[in-house]
Amino acid sequence: MNIKSIESHDELSGCFKEHSRFFLLLYKSGLEKSDCAFDNLQSIDIDQPGFTVYTADVNQVIDIHPRYNITTVPALLEFDDGVYKNVLKGCHQSDVLKAVFEEAVYSAKMEKEGKTVKSVTVYSTPACSWCTTLKTYLRKNKIRFTDVDISRDPKLGQELVARTGQQGVPQTEINGQWVVGFNQTRINELLEI
Repeated sequence: MNIKSIESHDELSGCFKEHSRFFLLLYKSGLEKSDCAFDNLQSIDIDQPGFTVYTADVNQVIDIHPRYNITTVPALLEFDDGVYKNVLKGCHQSDVLKAVFEEAVYSAKMEKEGKTVKSVTVYSTPACSWCTTLKTYLRKNKIRFTDVDISRDPKLGQELVARTGQQGVPQTEINGQWVVGFNQTRINELLEI
């Protein structure tokens, strides 16, 4: 994996032309969590030619974080086709970061091969063992998904029942198709696993 330091937003803009998908770690050297994030990033080995993660120390680079409304560091920003897509805040272990990067590499590979990357949303609760099983299965198969914890907001649960007529979790929406429970056969069919 290639790690490059950048010095300004103008330099970041050049990255949009060079890469369709990339990551930027904003950190503040000298702060424990930022140093942790930077060290963990450097310990990752991704065997993918051309995969680059950029870094910017906010002690020196002051024109990036305000543009993306980043108020705390460390923050790992994800860009896709020149658009700021997602942020992962805090210091995460190397294996978590590696999983994030491997999912991005996998998605890019799928797109390059002309395969459609599916939109997958899992509705779950922390206490649900089948939810954990489903999410583990998706990660094992390198399927990117959004996890919605319906226990945090009763309205989400009500909306889910209104959409599917079902109260239990997990429920998974795959490109507009619903799967109730951990129906591995149906999930494989919809995800072409």
